[in-house]
Amino acid sequence: MTGPLEGPDAPDAPDALNALDLAGRAVTVAGLGVSGISAARALARLGAAVTVVDGGDGDTQRARADALAADGITARLGDGDTLPPGTELVVTSPGWRPDSPLFAAAAAAGAPVWGDVELAWRLRGTPGASGAPWLAVTGTNGKTTTVRMLAAILDAAGLRTAAVGNIGTPIVEVVLSGQPYDVLAVELSSYQLHWAPSLRAHSAAVLNLAPDHLDWHGSMAAYAADKGRIYTGNEVACVYNTADPATEELVREADVVEGCRAVGFTLGPPGPSELGVVEDLLVDRAFVAKRQQQAQELAQIADIAPGGGPAAPPAPHTIANALAAAALARAFGVPATAVRDGLRAFTPDAHRIARVAEIGGVTYIDDSKATNPHAAQASLAAYDPVVWIAGGLAKGATFDELVAHAAGRLRGVVLIGAERHLIREALQRHAPGIPVVDVDRTDDAAMTVAVRAAAGLARPGDTVLLAPACASMDMFAHYGRRGEAFAEAVRAGLPA
Repeated sequence: MTGPLEGPDAPDAPDALNALDLAGRAVTVAGLGVSGISAARALARLGAAVTVVDGGDGDTQRARADALAADGITARLGDGDTLPPGTELVVTSPGWRPDSPLFAAAAAAGAPVWGDVELAWRLRGTPGASGAPWLAVTGTNGKTTTVRMLAAILDAAGLRTAAVGNIGTPIVEVVLSGQPYDVLAVELSSYQLHWAPSLRAHSAAVLNLAPDHLDWHGSMAAYAADKGRIYTGNEVACVYNTADPATEELVREADVVEGCRAVGFTLGPPGPSELGVVEDLLVDRAFVAKRQQQAQELAQIADIAPGGGPAAPPAPHTIANALAAAALARAFGVPATAVRDGLRAFTPDAHRIARVAEIGGVTYIDDSKATNPHAAQASLAAYDPVVWIAGGLAKGATFDELVAHAAGRLRGVVLIGAERHLIREALQRHAPGIPVVDVDRTDDAAMTVAVRAAAGLARPGDTVLLAPACASMDMFAHYGRRGEAFAEAVRAGLPA
């Protein structure tokens, strides 16, 4: 038996355990999802004795457990609360709540708890692992788009990179892949940041802050604090949103490397140490020699992937995402031409401001990925007039601010999902004159009914927008399937 894990777990000494030999250690992995399976296999390859625990015991979990058994990994199903005897380290999947009994048992046993991101960060110093610097992105909304834009810009600069973290390939796999990456574009959720106290990014951005996942974090203050962890130890730039003072406050509170700068992004003309917009140009006044007097053109707004089809301009929040991505790339020394070329090459994700069709002069937009009020508000702000399809699982969110902001743009509203009454009540308070159709069904035909109702409310020149402001799991397997159902229903109404 090896001795206890050595080295501090506190964030003020992040590198002490990077090259830790895990061979022979008893490690428990919490969760049989994608990140849990990735962590378990990586730990097993490093010689750890791995047990995966999961509260589920269905066909999916059993199939995954059988696959892990071939790698010598034990899985314990149906009990995610009990700590296996002898556990020296717990590696958790992002979604496991901090108050889970498993973690209380780990604390009692003196076993540290790491997230998959923490594991990846600490393994960067092991032989064969990628020690490439990280450019990190978090925020309530826009993370995936920004990280994909950032990766496209880095690629256009000729750098070997990958979009990782809360997106694409699990970050542990990338770090241990043996590939000679120059830099990684890393999306981080508040869950992942909570369990990653040792993370030290080259540069990082918090795009925005709005209430989300408060059932997990316990309060808005705790949620913001976990988001703010991304700035700790930044070396070159802490990128923030000038339109969201909470993000700037996180920068002010951050403990960074001496010389690290605060860099803002804005949809208006930028001041010194900011990136922004002048007429139809994205410009940089942060990473230029004489930022008090000069600016560098980076790209045209037209270079950004459009938000509603080839003739439509990008939505304001898409422009903001592009500026944040550009700021991180410029912090890494990327030339202006690569920003332009990367934004031109970028392809938006499915179900994020995706134009489905135009029928009878009405445009149909799929933004199923708008799973909280903040995301839906940004989406609604891009269109006018709008017939809005909304509803689902609220996750503890409220909708008064969203409805109050959007009321002047709404032609009508179609409500779906288990907690649609919360949006209906907000509409009654803040937009009582807006026509509302309530779809009181959750079967496979519900989205078809909703789209037909929306088409009946819309007029030529309007946009029918699926931006639910809610999670999808009450009716669909995930937000992607919800968006697919919307697109299928729209296309069913196209002329033969």
